[in-house]
Amino acid sequence: MIPVCEPLLDGNEEQYVLDCLRSNWISSSGRYIPAFEERFSSYCGTRHGVACSSGTAALHLALASLGIGPGDEVVVPSFTLIVAANTVLLTGATPVLVDVDPATWGLDPARVAVALTPRTKAIMAVHMYGHPCDMDPILDLARRHGCAVIEDGAEAHGAEYKGRKVGSLGDIGCFSFYGNKIVTTGEGGMVVTDREDLAQRARLLRNQAFGEPRFVHQEIGFNYRLTNVQAAIGLAQCEKIKEKVERKREIAGHYRRLLQNSPHLTLPPEAPWAKNVYWMYGVLLNDSFGRRRDDAMRMLYERGVETRAFFHPLHRQPALHERLAPADTNRFPVSENLGVRGLYLPSGLTLTTAQIDEVADKLLACRA
Repeated sequence: MIPVCEPLLDGNEEQYVLDCLRSNWISSSGRYIPAFEERFSSYCGTRHGVACSSGTAALHLALASLGIGPGDEVVVPSFTLIVAANTVLLTGATPVLVDVDPATWGLDPARVAVALTPRTKAIMAVHMYGHPCDMDPILDLARRHGCAVIEDGAEAHGAEYKGRKVGSLGDIGCFSFYGNKIVTTGEGGMVVTDREDLAQRARLLRNQAFGEPRFVHQEIGFNYRLTNVQAAIGLAQCEKIKEKVERKREIAGHYRRLLQNSPHLTLPPEAPWAKNVYWMYGVLLNDSFGRRRDDAMRMLYERGVETRAFFHPLHRQPALHERLAPADTNRFPVSENLGVRGLYLPSGLTLTTAQIDEVADKLLACRA
């Protein structure tokens, strides 16, 4: 079976983890945590990094650090993982869903403009599958409206918008280091920002809001700490991040050469102003493909190729039905189309050229 994604640990991971074990620094203190924070935030082009236990924790920390809470609204794309809405709900705020841009699969700025209200306190720009959102109009809307911009770069380590790394464009950026990410710590995340006030607040809230004296708490915090062992893996991963990003783009380039002549597929976008890191190589099955997405996925699995469906749009999530305003599906035509037609192919850094050839051949052979 060709896996959809698996981590590549080909650097100093073992050496650094053994150092943690031999020195007994295995919990949430130790030299690898600040080293990892500095290395990754510097790569993103930001002054501060706050490592935490997951990408979900990073988004929640970002929202909480911005002071978002009950009565506030946060604009969120309907086409994304449910985590975006969940973390808004955790603060007591309301997620306001908007459709995405068919050219980028990220937030559609024109639809964001319509969704803004006096209660809007933040816009969450999710850089989908490694492609940046069109950030300039989103940032302009935020400035004019007086709200913050949170970048969800969980799938977009190293992606660029007009030459700048994602995570450095808005008020605060969030990343995941789950096992299938370009940089992984197994589980983990990070908040990055240029704003010292937000970094300080994220550090406070990450660690139960311990103050002075230590066990007297002025507010409610969380246990979102990352361990030194995880940070050791992350630091080793960051030492080879440029090679990892370029390998992702090489994989995407090879898929593109094999699939671009098929009129039955829509391949992932790359806008002229963007550097897509192709976290996952996602394709849409056009009507002329002759099979539904789920049928094609079953056929590929039977032939030894693992795939994943695109995310289920948030306006279709049963868990959110009672927490959102009633949704008219006609308001989300792009999210609907992506959610029904999209799947991503094996895209891990361990993938070989021969495996890419095999996947492409088997996908094309699934056409009815």
